[in-house]
Amino acid sequence: QWRVMRGVGSLQLVLLLALTSTATGLNIPLEVEQPPTIITHTAGPIIALPFDNTITIRCEARGNPPPEYRWTKDGKYFIPPHETDHTDGTLVLPIKHLEQYRGKYRCYTSNKLGTAMTEEIELKVPSVPKFPKEYNFPIVVKEGEPITLECNPPEGVAPRQIYWMTLGLEHIEQDERVSMGIDGNLYFSNALLKDSRQDYCCFAAFSKIRTIAQKTAMAVVVKSLKRGNESADTFSVNPNAFHIIIPGLLLPSGVQTEKVLLKGEHLQLECIPQGYPTPKISWMKMGDSLPPRTKYDNFGKLLSLSDVDERDAGKYLCKAQNSAGEAVHYFDVIVEEPPKWLTEPPPSQLTVIGSDVYIKCSVSGKPQPEITWRRNGEFFREDSAVYQCEASNSHGSVLANINIMSLGLGVIIMFKPSRCYGYLKKAVATEHLMLYVFCVADIPDAPKNVKISELKSLRNVHLSWIPGSDHNSSVTEFIVEYEENQWDPGRWKELQKVPGNQATAELSLRGHLNYQFRVYAVNAVGPGPPSEPTERYQTPPAAPERNPENIKIQGHLPHQMDISWEPLLPIEHNGPGLEYKVSYRKLGVEDDWREHLVKRHSFVVKNTSTFVPYEIKIQSRNSHGWGPDPKVVTGYSGEDVPTAEPRDVAVEVINTTVLRVSWTPAPPATVRGHLGGYDVHWSRKRSLLNPNKILEERQTLSFPGKRTHAIVPGLKPFSEYRLTVSVFNKKGNGPNSDPVTFNTPEGGEVTQTYNMQQMGAHFTLKNDCAKYTKTIRSSSLMPLNETTLEVVDSQEKNITEADTTQWQVQGLEEGRLYRFHLSACTRAGCGPALAQESSTVAQARDGNWRISEAVNTSQSFHVIDGLKPGTVYTVRLMAKRLLDNASIFEDVIKTQVKGAAGQRSDFSTQGWFIGTMCAVALLTLVTLMACFVRRNKGGKYAVKEKEDLHPDVESQGMNDDTFCEYSDSEEKPLKGSSLCSLNDALGDSISRDSLVDYADGGREFNEDGSFIGEYSGHKHGGSVSEPSGPRPVTA
Repeated sequence: QWRVMRGVGSLQLVLLLALTSTATGLNIPLEVEQPPTIITHTAGPIIALPFDNTITIRCEARGNPPPEYRWTKDGKYFIPPHETDHTDGTLVLPIKHLEQYRGKYRCYTSNKLGTAMTEEIELKVPSVPKFPKEYNFPIVVKEGEPITLECNPPEGVAPRQIYWMTLGLEHIEQDERVSMGIDGNLYFSNALLKDSRQDYCCFAAFSKIRTIAQKTAMAVVVKSLKRGNESADTFSVNPNAFHIIIPGLLLPSGVQTEKVLLKGEHLQLECIPQGYPTPKISWMKMGDSLPPRTKYDNFGKLLSLSDVDERDAGKYLCKAQNSAGEAVHYFDVIVEEPPKWLTEPPPSQLTVIGSDVYIKCSVSGKPQPEITWRRNGEFFREDSAVYQCEASNSHGSVLANINIMSLGLGVIIMFKPSRCYGYLKKAVATEHLMLYVFCVADIPDAPKNVKISELKSLRNVHLSWIPGSDHNSSVTEFIVEYEENQWDPGRWKELQKVPGNQATAELSLRGHLNYQFRVYAVNAVGPGPPSEPTERYQTPPAAPERNPENIKIQGHLPHQMDISWEPLLPIEHNGPGLEYKVSYRKLGVEDDWREHLVKRHSFVVKNTSTFVPYEIKIQSRNSHGWGPDPKVVTGYSGEDVPTAEPRDVAVEVINTTVLRVSWTPAPPATVRGHLGGYDVHWSRKRSLLNPNKILEERQTLSFPGKRTHAIVPGLKPFSEYRLTVSVFNKKGNGPNSDPVTFNTPEGGEVTQTYNMQQMGAHFTLKNDCAKYTKTIRSSSLMPLNETTLEVVDSQEKNITEADTTQWQVQGLEEGRLYRFHLSACTRAGCGPALAQESSTVAQARDGNWRISEAVNTSQSFHVIDGLKPGTVYTVRLMAKRLLDNASIFEDVIKTQVKGAAGQRSDFSTQGWFIGTMCAVALLTLVTLMACFVRRNKGGKYAVKEKEDLHPDVESQGMNDDTFCEYSDSEEKPLKGSSLCSLNDALGDSISRDSLVDYADGGREFNEDGSFIGEYSGHKHGGSVSEPSGPRPVTA
């Protein structure tokens, strides 16, 4: 009964503790049975010092029943040198034969409820550091060359310090030119005569073990470059002045270096230059500025950053620069992190029957840690147990022990492996276990345990791996990548694809490369992370596997042949000392191959004949043998311009603008290159319309390829041409053929434009084509319906004067629609006609044209009286003394009815207005009488004076030299040029229906005589008939 009561009391205590436990874990009294809990253990690594007597590794745990202890070394069960009863976790190792105890240890403590274990504890047993015995030959350099004295210090217990001194223990003076690198070597950017000495010594001091190691002394001999000591392969351009040596980098080598650090470590980037003057080192971070805590040591050659984090990752650049040039090196800095708990290790838990257990293992690190689960250090067997969560990456691991205790049977654990979330639940009614699972697809995990095993050949290896979890989506393929550190370090490239159901790959590798491989999986979601890289695998050197491709043979100069090719990639060299054998001989000639070995990827054969075919082959080789037999390609030596011209050039004129030219090709031997084609050159010498004008309009048309004729378009009709033909290649054109002269016929198709000016029942046609005769056809049209017009009458007029640009069509009916066609013609025929339609004005039938008194040009209006009310009138403002009857202004108006006018205003019937108008009329009459008297006396009235001050061009004689000039006055809108063109174009054969000289022909000008025509006398040009009075014109 005590046992029962004690059990009940213990259960109450446990429940109370479970309710009051915190996230940090459980503190259960030892009276209660419980799995082991590790209280303390020795943290690694442990360094064994030679003056220590023993090495003690502690491991202490608590539990009920009391736990027992066992140890493993490098994953295998370890029996301590001194027997123990397994109840003490302390491991004591003797100092004697300590070398055999070097390794990684782990402590396991267990009882019937579970097993707990520690992290791995590494024991390091350093050896006594010392330099190997060796004989160092003197290092002989020329003045100005760089020197590197290697120290290669032995490994030992940190800290380690390196010194360079003489045998007399004097420190070697260091500065910008001479300095020690972090690798312990002594570097000279350029050698001076004073650097010659026999006792350069490297010392390595290990303070923790109180040991100093000394390297055998080294000798340096610097040869002077004074005149008489120079050699053909001197390091500098001028053997007497080495101060122009271009900068380089003694350290590091290559173009880029990858630097991987753990978060919190100390970053050191080092660049040691060579050259003279001694180059200056500068630093920068690509795309960002250097942080303020950056330090520069060793005369600016060493960049240091303490306590690095993710922000310090990136690409850094160092530049060595002097007056002769510069050299750069890139550092790719990667900051990673060992695993650590995001918050804290998972706490132990106390459960009861039917409860769910959820263990959260949250860690971070770079690379992303891989989480593994254990139960009592192995597979699950019972509910109450110690669960281990361990997270590890390439920089370390963290481990947590979680005690899961259940009281009674049927504890339920919810877990989430492979992104499947589920748990078991016991149904109360049926006592059955129910499994609830929910899975989410994700990218696959990285493969594990990627291993290399050699096959029959050292350059064919077998790669195997263990696939990671596919996360509920089957892996479709694996991608094998490689990286080599000689030509492109740090860059991973795809090597081979493997089906998703296969976990091995056969890899064919290139020679003389230091490989490492990694694998990643791909599923429907996407590619997963890559595996950890394998160890480096060095392939042996071998002969090249292929020869250069894309061989090009060109001839930039007439007597040489330029051969170039696509070189082998660096990784295809397969070994050191790559070079190419260039072999060539003339095609079709039984001659020996001429051979040359070159290291570059081009070769020039000189003193060749012009454009001769050659056979060429290129074979690659290195220090381990020749590549495969090369293929033979054909090419030609350099081209030159052709020496002969095409012969028998003939021309066939097809029409006015197109001709066919033919020739006999130049002999192939005279082309002296690849035939490009033929150029046809022609020049228009003159137009036969104006044969005295020399044109020299030159044109050229190229016709590629081998041909004997061509069609030349775009010629102009009725012209004289001169044509030649030449052959061309890549170098240029050969000589022109003998010239051929020919004429094109007159054209029958002429394009033109024209416009019309309407005057009552007359039309004036004007066009811009003054080189051809014209044909005018006018057709009277009558509408048949809304969309169709019928031709009623048609007449045609041929104008033979080629320079005529306008024509007046007369004799048309009033108020009728006409269509006009204008064509330009040559002897070959007429071109397409331009058509335009217009209607003549329907004028009044019940009246004649009436002429008003002359209008003074200073007036802006004129009153016409005596008109009938409600009648339509055509009003024109005409200019006198013109050969045509063009009007300045014309409009159709309708007078008002008297009643409507009276309704609008009775202003003119007012008495005061009638009196005023009578006074004005009387004053005007007196003025006219005075003017009349003055005129009879030979005097001039005001308008005549104005004419004298501003003589009117148009009032001058029609036969004088000023007839065709323009007028500058706004009072004369009709230009003399119009008269000129009309007079020249029409001549006396044209009907001139003109209203002129009305002052003398009629008696209706009885007012002030100020009409424009009154300004001049009666001079006429051409044969014009004047009417004796106003001619009747119908409107």
